[in-house]
Amino acid sequence: MTTRNRGKEGRDDLLFGDPKMQHKIKEAVTDISYLLSRGFSEKSSVQLVGHRYRLNTRQQKAVQGMSATAEQVAHRKTTKVSINQLKDQTLIIDAFNILIILESFFSGAYIFKGLDDCYRDVSSVHGTYKRVQQTQNVLIAIGDFLKEAQVKEVIWVFDQPVSNSGRMKMLLGELSRKRTYKWQCILDYNPDKVLAQSDYIVASSDAWILDRAQRWFNLSGAIIENFKTQETNTILFAR
Repeated sequence: MTTRNRGKEGRDDLLFGDPKMQHKIKEAVTDISYLLSRGFSEKSSVQLVGHRYRLNTRQQKAVQGMSATAEQVAHRKTTKVSINQLKDQTLIIDAFNILIILESFFSGAYIFKGLDDCYRDVSSVHGTYKRVQQTQNVLIAIGDFLKEAQVKEVIWVFDQPVSNSGRMKMLLGELSRKRTYKWQCILDYNPDKVLAQSDYIVASSDAWILDRAQRWFNLSGAIIENFKTQETNTILFAR
């Protein structure tokens, strides 16, 4: 059974939709990124800037995801591959990371484009993942996009301890057979390490993985850019 969606929470329009608040959030991203570049810890930087701008926990999570040091941004640009470089390549996907971001986008939730051009959201799994109404559409959007890009093979890596990861593996298997996607799924107890150490092109927006991956592709970003319209008003930009 699927839950309703991964859309906005009750106060999100006040927290993220107000133009004055959006300006505060952009200023906060600038300040946090500066502190990080000067060697301050992420936790203390977020707390300090969050207090200065009177941001609540949800807003602080958003600005944390949008922030990065100048060195991180530069490094991620050098290891990022373009869509034209995907042809005949194997792509390894940070499954829950990509799924939840795109489920949030398809549900009309607020998502946040960081300094590294990756989109992130303020949802989290916390050991439990539940399908939502948009899950199937997200999977088809990913499958069709990568088929058009002529990717040779796609490897989905799920966090095995997270509930329903086994069911998701079955769902992806069924969908790949119906739509002739070249997919395989892996359940692993340490998916971040698998992704970071992979020789394949990685699809993730997880900062820890991006800072360690040999090559990566901004899959969620490419699909969001493909589907978003000028009317989209739930995307906040770091710049």
